Amino acid sequence: MRLKTLAAVLGVGAVVACAPVQSGPTNSGTDEQTGQLRVWLFDEVNRAPKEAVVKEAISEFQGKHAGVTVDVQYIQVSSRAERFKAAFSDPKSAPDVAEFGNTDLAGYVSAGGFSELDLGKWDESKDLVPTILDTAKVDGKTYGVPWFVGVRALYYRTDVFTELGLKPPTTLDEIATTAREIRQKKPELIGISAGGKYLFAALPFIWAQGGDLAKSDGGKFTATIDSAEAKAGIAKYTELIKDDICPPATCAGNGGDASVEAFRAGKAAMTIGGDFNRKSVDASSAAGKYGVVPLPGKDKGSVAPAFAGGNLLGVMKGTQRKTLANEFTQLLASKKYQQKMYTAMGNLPTFADVQKQVADSDKFLEPFTKTLQSGTKFVPVTPAWAKIEAQTVVPTMLQEIVTGAKNVDTATADAAKTMNAAFTS
Repeated sequence: MRLKTLAAVLGVGAVVACAPVQSGPTNSGTDEQTGQLRVWLFDEVNRAPKEAVVKEAISEFQGKHAGVTVDVQYIQVSSRAERFKAAFSDPKSAPDVAEFGNTDLAGYVSAGGFSELDLGKWDESKDLVPTILDTAKVDGKTYGVPWFVGVRALYYRTDVFTELGLKPPTTLDEIATTAREIRQKKPELIGISAGGKYLFAALPFIWAQGGDLAKSDGGKFTATIDSAEAKAGIAKYTELIKDDICPPATCAGNGGDASVEAFRAGKAAMTIGGDFNRKSVDASSAAGKYGVVPLPGKDKGSVAPAFAGGNLLGVMKGTQRKTLANEFTQLLASKKYQQKMYTAMGNLPTFADVQKQVADSDKFLEPFTKTLQSGTKFVPVTPAWAKIEAQTVVPTMLQEIVTGAKNVDTATADAAKTMNAAFTS
């Protein structure tokens, strides 16, 4: 999930584990066509542009629905776990429509909080990117409409590469060799700013090698982070956090924010950053001196699968205005308003044709839309993932490897054991 209020993520990477409730609201059986529609959206550091777009959508919606008002409450990302838990337990305090992160979806569905959506009659839904729509599904059922998506690619310093006569890496293997050469020739620079806590930078390395975090068999998950393919990807990623590329003393404790910050500060020649990091990089010492390419895959010409972070819009199960809630969700998540939200906030749209439109008008987005078109991946869709992430299982494993506390075999075996305990608890 990408959380802009936390400065980078998904970073897309910060996810608060939501304590599941034992039973959520049941469908009310009531479908009122007038009255107040309550909506929860996430607050932002700079909320004004988002709020302006939302107000425009509200005005359009209210103009088409006599006797209906839409009340929007902006909630803090940091307190969302408590807010949604209370809403699931007490429908009277709950909204009808809510924005939520895609990594929280499985837990919310398990808690009985959101209604299954039928998008078949919504004509625009056919243009949603399939892999992005998958992030709104649990057990094949859709519980949200992807509102925006965030993916990462490879940022690099064009001035440094020109000075040293280098070209951007075209394979995963070339990332380490290129970064090592930069560090050797310009020891004041980190070859690539990676991080021992940067989960969403490490995942593409695992996926590109054919590995994964876990597998599902009949809805039951088993860790596969200790498979040969996953270990090959982990070895490739942790190779970057060495003294001759990104020293462990500096990089082992870094997550996504700190990794990108080193690039912004002019201390690194490369980093893995998101489309959502653009504004901060443009406001840094790297402004005008960087380029972005898709993170390369195992083979030349391929793109490493990226984590598809982002937020969804969904309808609460206990709503008494189901039809209105569905219609407002489809309006706010429509092509028209995703385009407007991109202009206002830089949120990358989830429709293939709208992505192409914004990319055609802004060449910066090409590496990110190409990454999306090449196929994205996601974390295990299970409530147990919130527990695994809260326990920082994978970042801890990476740190153990890069600090030399454990080798790849031992660290991955221990991580798999901890993950399996969460999957079966």
